[in-house]
This record gives sequence, C-alpha cells and structure tokens, in this order.
Amino acid sequence: MTVGLVVVSHSTGLAEGVAELAGQMAPEVRIVPAGGLPDGGIGTDFEKVSAALSDADTGAGAVVLYDLGSAQMVADLAVETLGDPDSALVVDAPLVEGAVAAAVSAQGGNDMKTVAQAAESARGSADAAAAEPAGAAPDTGGQVTRELELTNEVGLHARPAALLARSLTGLQATVKIGLGDKQADAASVLGLMGLGARKGDHLTLTADGPDAVQAVERILDLARRDFDE
Repeated sequence: MTVGLVVVSHSTGLAEGVAELAGQMAPEVRIVPAGGLPDGGIGTDFEKVSAALSDADTGAGAVVLYDLGSAQMVADLAVETLGDPDSALVVDAPLVEGAVAAAVSAQGGNDMKTVAQAAESARGSADAAAAEPAGAAPDTGGQVTRELELTNEVGLHARPAALLARSLTGLQATVKIGLGDKQADAASVLGLMGLGARKGDHLTLTADGPDAVQAVERILDLARRDFDE
C-alpha cells in the first residue's frame, strides 16, 4: 500500500501526460489525473478532483499537485470536504518535477508527509544538485568509492535515474554521483537527470554510512544490467 497522487490541471491532456510520465518512474503508485472540465474544455472540476482523490487513496493517503492558482482552490476544497481531510495533502510544487519526485518517494514506501516534502523540494533541485561541486567528500572511515561507465543507450534519463534512486530505499547510506565537475545526490531523481550523463560517460560513486558497500553494489548491478532497458 503506497501513497497515491492526484494531478490537477486545467488541461485534460496535461494532467494525463504528467500522470503517465510519473507512472513510468513508480509502477506501484496509483497516480490519477484530474484535468479539464467534464465536456473536455479548459478548467478544473470539483467533482472530477473529488473522484480522483477517492481513487488515488488506497489507505496510505494521497498527495495532490496542481498547475495554476484556481486549480489549487478546487483541490483545497475537495480535500476539505473529504470524510477525513487529513488523508490528503495539497502541495505547492512544480507540476512535472514535483510529480516525478513524489512518485519516486511514494514508490519507496514513504509516508504521505514525506512524499509531499519530496514534491515541494523538487523546486530548483535539479539545477542545484547538478551545480554542486564534485570535490572530495570528507573521509569518515567508512567511505566507499567506485567508478562505472554508462553503457545503456540513453544514459541517466528519467527511468534509469528513478531506478537508481529507488534502489537505495531502506539503506543507511548517503551516495553522491559525480560527472566531471558536477555532482548529485543519488537519491534525487531530478539531481541525477540534471547531470546530463550519457552513454559512455564515466561516473564516480562515493558512499558513506553503514550500508555504503551495499548501496554502491546495487548501483553497479543496475549499470551492469543497463538499467533493464
């Protein structure tokens, strides 16, 4: 049972597209689009959003993302009229990036508040992570460093980045991935995508923590399998 997501947009196509993209990252998460008016026109509909909330919540709650201000008002109202308003959270986050980050967090088994925080932290996280200097991390005595070459055709695009981030779920380890003068937190899908890593690129993995060795091995195993592409 995972936290569900509702994507509220003025456009039916936009809501469905965002839900489809996020769903590629998190196949076990229920992501329900609620876009447009019942007649297919541009706008947001209270009944549609309410139905989406009911569909998305399988028992762990739901996180709601929206595109424009009036969509937020409809989403807030739909949540307020739930039998248990605490079973859903409306978050202020970039729609696409927030949905992706939230979906990966939910796939990892996180609770509703943590999933909401993942969506909110997506604002600007890709640029910030990619710009992080790739200098040497302090040696804590348990640090593990490895290198790998990307051999899959598309490099660290959306799906491989999501698989990599999800592979670290449950481990007590902090992992950084470096490419040239850029570095990203391996738990951040947007940060990994911000590296722009392509086939043939050499990445440096640096891990700290009790599960550092296991974390690095999981990533290396994914790379050996070309991220199951």
